[in-house]
Formats: sequence, C-alpha cells, structure tokens
Amino acid sequence: MRITVLNGPNLNLLGTREPEIYGTATLAEVEALVREEGVRVGAAIRFSQTNHEGTLVDEIQRLPATADGLILNAAAYSHTSFAIRDALLAVKVPFVEVHLTDVSRREEARRRLVFADLAVEVITGKGPEGYREAVRTLARHLGAR
Repeated sequence: MRITVLNGPNLNLLGTREPEIYGTATLAEVEALVREEGVRVGAAIRFSQTNHEGTLVDEIQRLPATADGLILNAAAYSHTSFAIRDALLAVKVPFVEVHLTDVSRREEARRRLVFADLAVEVITGKGPEGYREAVRTLARHLGAR
C-alpha cells in the first residue's frame, strides 16, 4: 500500500508559527509519526510540503501512478481552492483530509472546506495525532476496497 501525504502552505513553519494555535511539533516530527504509523499498517509513505497551489495540483495529478491513497492538509487552500478540488475529482484517488486545528471553531472563512465532501473522512482538531489517525483510516479504507 502506497500513501502520499501532501501538506500545503506554511506547514513548513510548524513548531514556530503560532504555537498557541498549531502546537510546538515540527513538520519533521509529524512526518516521523506518519512514517511510524505507516510501518504499523504496512504502508510505504511519501511525504511532501509546498507553499504553492500549482505544485499541490501537480502532485495530486501524479497520484494515480504513485499512490493508492492520499492524506491531504492543504492548509489555507482547503478553504479556497477549486483548482485542488478539480484535481482531486479528476484523479479519483481516495483521500483523508487533515487539519491540525478544529476549523469549525476558527474564523468564519476557515469553517468552509472546499473538498471535504470528496474525502473518505475529514479529521480536525487532533493536532499531529490526526495524521496518525488518517493513516489508519486510509489503510482501513484501502483494505476494504
């Protein structure tokens, strides 16, 4: 089983960016958790982060050839990007959407998730542990297909 984890803008600043909101774990620490969980469920993990919407679209378009499933934290693009939504619709690779914070308790603009209805599941507000849960959720889903 091959799982790609894509992270969007500003997640490279985890650990230092607004730790009162996003916590103190770094993206490298999140990646280590994901890889550890991947070993547990028998999944090869590919991990990527970009601040660029077009790069996220390119990565999503490559998924059918490189991954069985996707864990996606598109960050701010989750609230605005129809380009990412269209890419997800085009490739039809199952994905779990993850957000470190509970977006339903954030600013009004962050409460709307543009592609959540396409996801196998949306996990919010669990910090880095949400990624670990996403690996398990996606592995169960892929195993059940």
